[in-house]
Amino acid sequence: MCLGVPGKVVDLGEVGAEMPMGRVEFGGIVREVCLACTPDVKVGEYVVVHAGFAINTLSETEALETFEYLRQIDALNDELGAPDGPTDVGNHDEGTGEPAS
Repeated sequence: MCLGVPGKVVDLGEVGAEMPMGRVEFGGIVREVCLACTPDVKVGEYVVVHAGFAINTLSETEALETFEYLRQIDALNDELGAPDGPTDVGNHDEGTGEPAS
């Protein structure tokens, strides 16, 4: 499954650079992102990032809505006791699905 995650542009790289880059914040984490597909984006705007590339811009309202959906998914995972990710794979008893002891 592919997932594009919204982030807020906090800094733009060198104007006229061969490959336009910028710094994008994702919930307090800032990463370098390629902005070649969103050349008109400005600091403070939101982009959808997939595999290190900003593939689209979106409004603040759309970004905040997506953040809320992601928060709800995380809360549901916590409530259901769903595994957090790949590190939990294989750590369950195959017969019962319960955590291995």
